[in-house]
Amino acid sequence: MGVMEKIKEIEAEMARTQKNKATNYHLGTLKAKLAKLRNELLIEQGGGGSGGPSEGFDVARLGDARVALIGFPSVGKSTLQCKLTGTESEAAAYEFTTLTCIPGTMHYKGSKVQVLDLPGIIEGAAHGKGRGKEVIACARNADAILIVLDAGKEGLNRHREILETELETVGIRLNQRPPDVTFNKKSTGGVRFSSTVPLTKLGPDPEKLAIQIMREYKISSADLLAREDITVDQLVDVIVGNRVYKPACYFYNKIDTITIEEVDQLARMPHSLVGSVHKRFNVGEPDEEDALKAMIWRYLGLTRIYTKRKGQHPDLAEPVVLSAVRKGTTVLALCQNISTQMLRDFNFAMVWGKSAKHNPQRCGINHPLEDEDVVQIVTKTNSQQRQDKNYQAMVQGFSDKYHKKKAEARKKKQGKLRG
Repeated sequence: MGVMEKIKEIEAEMARTQKNKATNYHLGTLKAKLAKLRNELLIEQGGGGSGGPSEGFDVARLGDARVALIGFPSVGKSTLQCKLTGTESEAAAYEFTTLTCIPGTMHYKGSKVQVLDLPGIIEGAAHGKGRGKEVIACARNADAILIVLDAGKEGLNRHREILETELETVGIRLNQRPPDVTFNKKSTGGVRFSSTVPLTKLGPDPEKLAIQIMREYKISSADLLAREDITVDQLVDVIVGNRVYKPACYFYNKIDTITIEEVDQLARMPHSLVGSVHKRFNVGEPDEEDALKAMIWRYLGLTRIYTKRKGQHPDLAEPVVLSAVRKGTTVLALCQNISTQMLRDFNFAMVWGKSAKHNPQRCGINHPLEDEDVVQIVTKTNSQQRQDKNYQAMVQGFSDKYHKKKAEARKKKQGKLRG
């Protein structure tokens, strides 16, 4: 029996099984087996493909954040990307117009957001149909996902539900946060299971269920500490360990083809925005502000930080854009974005803005920043740097680098004279 047949058999058994406390243990074991088989299927497809990497899918990461456009064919992804970024992408009235990944850059509030127009996917994309494997791989590497749907087809075809299922199958969790669970594998010692809160969603014996799921993955020794009331699916995700958690928003395009009652129903869906690229509802030109750009900005968690030097006015022309999805929005992330040397010599920061209790406020490196804060980084003095235990090694490193550079310049000059 092949992997696909095993998956279908387990899915059929799960559909037949009633969901209650008595069957919770059995369902948890089936979910663990299902997740393991899906991983095996993805590994098989990744190893035995038709050759090298697909054309156009290896895109360099640029800008402050990356957004992937996911959707079925002919829902308006290419036209939407043109309106967001100004990038010319082939658009036509037939399906599968876009056959490769086309990048573009959206400029909004001083930030640069890379927008990827991906080929349309179909049901079964998680198992490789319609180049779905390449499309979903791009989605895993994006900072956020914008799912584009056809408002006229959503009522009958359940495209939103199908896309969510396809992404969930390959381990992409939309608009979820990682469960507050610590899981560490060990070589010996058996399984130690503990929790700080009552676990009401794992049946009458959570420890027995956790041990059985670990046994499916051949884990005999591990420490697991749950700090929140998790479900069986979350427990499987923690043990598997290859899940990614992405913010996702849904854009219902072509609302000019449906009734106002249907528009109202779609607009009330969670994480959703309705609009029309053709009629310019909630979507403007690349240099205009609109509701969709504001929604993308919000879901990416972008924050503009203005820097200033001592005794000078802040630089309001070019902000440093931080992302909550990438490195975070703290003073530490700001130093990492500017210079590693600034991070090494950091002493304290002076902050003006919404995150400060008073202006200015002296803050440490873990202080959370808010949009349009002004920050002045104060580095250590020479005497403070000398007290650092790594000061001698740092000075020796600078000295070695300087003499190496000088020797290379001398060698290059001698080579020119001999020539």
